[in-house]
Amino acid sequence: MEATRPGANGHKRDRAVRRKWYQVLGPGLVTGAADDDPSGIATYSQVGAQFGYGMLWVSLFAYPLMTAIQEISGRIGRTTGRGIAANVRRFYTPWLLYPLLFVTVVANTINLAADLGAMGEGLKLLIPKLPEIGCVVGFTTVTLLSIIFVPYSQYAKWLKWLTMALFAYVATVFVVHVPWKTAIFHTIVPHIQMTRDFAVGLTAVLGTTISPYLFFWQASEEVEEERDAPTQMPLLRAPRQAISELRRIRADTLIGMGFSELIAFFIILTAAVTLHRHGVTDVNTASQAAEALRPIAGKYAFDLFVAGIVGTGLLAVPVLGASSAYAIGEALRWPVGLEHKPQRSKRFYGLLAATLVFGLALNLIHIDPIKALFWSAVLNGVVSVPIMIVMMIMASNPKIMGQFVIPRVLKIVGWIATVLMAIAAVVMFATMGKS
Repeated sequence: MEATRPGANGHKRDRAVRRKWYQVLGPGLVTGAADDDPSGIATYSQVGAQFGYGMLWVSLFAYPLMTAIQEISGRIGRTTGRGIAANVRRFYTPWLLYPLLFVTVVANTINLAADLGAMGEGLKLLIPKLPEIGCVVGFTTVTLLSIIFVPYSQYAKWLKWLTMALFAYVATVFVVHVPWKTAIFHTIVPHIQMTRDFAVGLTAVLGTTISPYLFFWQASEEVEEERDAPTQMPLLRAPRQAISELRRIRADTLIGMGFSELIAFFIILTAAVTLHRHGVTDVNTASQAAEALRPIAGKYAFDLFVAGIVGTGLLAVPVLGASSAYAIGEALRWPVGLEHKPQRSKRFYGLLAATLVFGLALNLIHIDPIKALFWSAVLNGVVSVPIMIVMMIMASNPKIMGQFVIPRVLKIVGWIATVLMAIAAVVMFATMGKS
């Protein structure tokens, strides 16, 4: 018996390490995966088809910027025990809070509607006999019922596993021929065109990568995770937890955003290698990209691409809806939280349901899915700028963050991200009249 104890203890330690490692992956992983929603897939496919390898560098370039701003979001939530909207309400004027909420909710709702439409299109491509609008209604209903009746602790596990759907885009690349030397060169060396189309495309890519709903979601989910753990408290009240918690947030965010940018890279690469190479440059939706891919790369690549659209939509739609509900609920001092039962947070869940139903309604009145998908990404790019400015000011303010104001390196990279997002938006508007 004595001889077996070390081995048994070793297995226990291994299991404990695995559990601990898995538990590190939470809000950051889900946020990163939700970033590659059907709207993002459409945007990445479009720029890959239109510009070929010319925008591969954006994925590498955006990674530290995206990671910094999302880590700042997580730090705000974990340090204060409040989401971004609640902190803006507490420390700033309503004249700042409500315009930020308005533009965020508008962007979220358009994005959500576009994602629902893309999911319906995608499922119909796989099962042509299904009515497209019926698929959209079905996805909306399943999402709403899951959010209302499944406790967040269980629902979060589902969201983690749904991130695996994104590997469909990694697999797609390996069923087509890729000139890796060319791809790597364009990834490392930026190629910039001073044209309106390139400026709009770049703003759309940055907008779908660094999106307002991701800021609100990650901050609020850090609050949710802290409330769900009986031994955890906001860092302002429990500074001894700071070292381990801030390390966890950084690791979670680095992995989650790295995952997000890796998938974005592979989607752009797939479109460049298949569609652009064969002269297909006018791709406007994820489903259209999948249809164009089928005769070029085969049915297997087509099936993987479409499966990714549906899987990422199931992940992103609840994140989009919940981020709007968190933002408004926190601003109005409602009880908010996916871990709460509906009876306790009726207005929070009611608002979440209204957001999903409104997104469904936009599909029922036949919004143009092409314009909705792409321009929701552009709108996100523009809306992100004022929210990022407010976040940077909050995260650097000792009155809000106490001793846990963001460190200098994070502050520098965060402001670089904010300035570059502003420049991209300005350049896009400045080139509107150019061809």
